[in-house]
Amino acid sequence: MIIADLARIAGRTYPARRRTQNIVGGASPIQAGHFAMGMVTLEPQGGQVPWHNQPQEEVYVVLEGEAEMCLGAERRTLTAGQAVYIPPGVFHQLTNLADRTARVLYCYGPAGAVAHWKQELAGTLPRAGSEAPALPAGSSPQCTKKHRTAAEAGRPPRKRHAIPQLEGGRPRPPRV
Repeated sequence: MIIADLARIAGRTYPARRRTQNIVGGASPIQAGHFAMGMVTLEPQGGQVPWHNQPQEEVYVVLEGEAEMCLGAERRTLTAGQAVYIPPGVFHQLTNLADRTARVLYCYGPAGAVAHWKQELAGTLPRAGSEAPALPAGSSPQCTKKHRTAAEAGRPPRKRHAIPQLEGGRPRPPRV
């Protein structure tokens, strides 16, 4: 049995003030070919998954809090217990406007890397309204900040921990 434990998955913090933890795919011990899944924690007052699109279809499920969802030309507030379907290729953005943290489960398929994670870290996301379609009227602005490296921020680099591998290249499940 392979178990992914969110308490043990550090995840990655992005410039748009969110932390993403892979539950299936990425650095998770669980790997699947047909889908990827993870948890996004949006910081209060502006934590965001910035305006982007991807070739996979996707679903967001709000588990805690509430967030502004922009999907194509539409804008709505999602609250805990609601899910939204994101068709392939459609630009979308999720922003926490509340005073408390929002937690969102995402699932997309097929599995694989999505370009917007690397683009966000590099500061190269297509800009809404010029390099990408405009956000819906009244939406929160797209975060386009570049990730600062540890050296740029004046701190030592983080230690990276390798995921132990079994024979055949499969990740070793965490000990429980």
